[in-house]
Amino acid sequence: MSAAPPRPAAASTTLSILVPAYNEERFLGALLEKILAVDVSRHAARKEIVVVDDGSSDATAAIAARAPGVRLERQPRNLGKGAAVRRAIEVATGELLLIQDADLEYEPEDYLPMLDALAATGADAVYGSRYLRGGRRPGQSWSAYLGGRALSLVGWVFTGRWLTDTVTAYKLFRAPVLRELPLATSGFELDHEITARLLARGRRIEEVPIRYRPRSRAEGKKIGLRDWLVAVRTFRRYRKG
Repeated sequence: MSAAPPRPAAASTTLSILVPAYNEERFLGALLEKILAVDVSRHAARKEIVVVDDGSSDATAAIAARAPGVRLERQPRNLGKGAAVRRAIEVATGELLLIQDADLEYEPEDYLPMLDALAATGADAVYGSRYLRGGRRPGQSWSAYLGGRALSLVGWVFTGRWLTDTVTAYKLFRAPVLRELPLATSGFELDHEITARLLARGRRIEEVPIRYRPRSRAEGKKIGLRDWLVAVRTFRRYRKG
């Protein structure tokens, strides 16, 4: 099912930034400062920051609670990134929804080219791609790099659409487009469920280049081989929407 492109965001638009967080006390405070500093006024009247603490055992929730202008939601226990994002989608009020990991691998200033692309193209979603202007980033392991690029091929096989970076943690959506999806997964595979369901419905996804500073396992990196295998199964399962 295809749909006509929605109109660009109006001046009264709210951008809801959805931040799933699990044991991110080392990075969350600095990240929230960066988000608050981004000026999105040419695209939205205001930012709404929704942090979902996914059952953290550290000070993640306390840091979010102290930050100005941040709405904190708490999961009863660790339910997974996907479940946290789904909770954030439920409570967010914005016409635009942007998923933001709680670490500092991505640069919030890159919201701006993503918002520019959404307004200019009339797309349903914009993905921030780490690979449109280059390959493996300094500090990125070969396994993470090759695994991510391989998932672009997997996504193409199951959906017929080539995206350079299906694994990106920066995804911007028009809220009605995202909310129409009957999302069901609870882990990192939610990213791939969203992509597969959008493409099965004929929704338009654009990509723009973004910056990326990969962190190591020692710094809290949580993705592994099992997540890659689950991603493949997820693309296959939801390839028809």
